[in-house]
Amino acid sequence: MVEVVTIEAVARERAGKGAARATRRAGQVPGVIYGAKQPPRLLSVDPRVVLKELHRPGWRSRLYDVKVGEVTERALLRDVQFHPVTDRPQHVDFQRLAAGQEIRVGVEVVFLNEAASPGLKAGGVLNVVRHEVEVYCTPETVPEKFEIDLTGLTIGDTIHWSAVKAPPGIRPVIADRDFTIATIAPPTKQVETAASAEAASSAAPAKGAAPAAGGKAASGGGAKAAPAAKPAKK
Repeated sequence: MVEVVTIEAVARERAGKGAARATRRAGQVPGVIYGAKQPPRLLSVDPRVVLKELHRPGWRSRLYDVKVGEVTERALLRDVQFHPVTDRPQHVDFQRLAAGQEIRVGVEVVFLNEAASPGLKAGGVLNVVRHEVEVYCTPETVPEKFEIDLTGLTIGDTIHWSAVKAPPGIRPVIADRDFTIATIAPPTKQVETAASAEAASSAAPAKGAAPAAGGKAASGGGAKAAPAAKPAKK
């Protein structure tokens, strides 16, 4: 089951830009919790709490108990807006959750047993296409993460969604194909060497080709030019 974190918040009475600026001057981040067919609730949160959660992996699928006074509501942290210069949080959005209601969440992908992959041991590179996968589920079944075992994978192998052991009731947002999660790519040096050899081959002139116009003939082994004919005696 996914981790649930409690966040202490304070109710805000007024909406609008002026009220939001006043909240920021007081050292708090204005926010709102909405959804589940209930009126939105204005609140403010300590910016240090917001940054702490954002720096932890998997925050998009983590459940939060947002406590405002005596009221606690289960929610997801949906969006954080930042100041364009200072990068300080400017606003936070929480989505209120209702039991049994299907939601859309991004779940982190974690790769295990890299040392047991022959491809990676041979110098291959784990090319991660998706660091997280968006799925549909209920608040009660939100996965904490998806684990992928790399044991036995060799260079050229591709990891698809079908390789993920998702809990029952979890379905991916991308439903029309068995999409790629990651691949085991060839070693970077090997690719660069092959590319350099190909470039050098294409740049070299073909054997026996005539020199470029205006160029000098190669010395050694070349036929000498015939001397100019003498004028006939009268």
